[in-house]
Amino acid sequence: MPFSIDQVIPWGRTLDEYEAMFSLSPQDKAGRILGCADGPASFNAEMTAQGCRVVSADPLYAFASEVIAQRGRETFELVLDQTRRNRQDFVWDRIDSPEALGQLRMEAQQLFLEDFPCGRADGRYIDASLPDLPFSDGVFDLALCSHFLFLYSQQFDLAFHVLAMQEMLRVAREVRVFPLLQLGGAPSPHVQGVVAACRAAGMRAELVSVNYEFMRNGNQMLRVEEPMS
Repeated sequence: MPFSIDQVIPWGRTLDEYEAMFSLSPQDKAGRILGCADGPASFNAEMTAQGCRVVSADPLYAFASEVIAQRGRETFELVLDQTRRNRQDFVWDRIDSPEALGQLRMEAQQLFLEDFPCGRADGRYIDASLPDLPFSDGVFDLALCSHFLFLYSQQFDLAFHVLAMQEMLRVAREVRVFPLLQLGGAPSPHVQGVVAACRAAGMRAELVSVNYEFMRNGNQMLRVEEPMS
């Protein structure tokens, strides 16, 4: 049975994974970064501990820590069961087993949960969702979107993807989205439409290979930025 989930799930990733998925350089990390749909990732907590400036936006942050933790526990069994059933659809090098995957995700969630109360008070975790972000124009250097756009192509149509990309480009100078596959591992049908819309708006849009592949053939990100004058 192909890997299939009907709704967006909280499944957090680590700073190490973000660095690989988005080819983050020291210069990138020195800028002001927005993470869209970060969920219970430890990215914000780990970056903040390094003195970096990160804001994460996700509707999940409307809930109390206990509710987020419970949703994480429920997600754990669902995702691991489907991962085991579809083991051939993943590359087991960086992560060597479904059990290691589960441990990594729960460790990331725990770091997030420990950071969440103070991070929310400091304005680093914002209850917001694409395509409507509560930020002023151009306040971020880089916006990242991990495992939301394109991944949920069956749940969100091309129009939503274009609006979401336009909104991220409104608040950030550059946007990176990973992966370009939908659930089940097939290429997202929305990638080319989003690229075309960005280029029509005068943006530079390119597909970039990265040093990360967990979903098989999922080793590219979409990078969009305003061309230098």
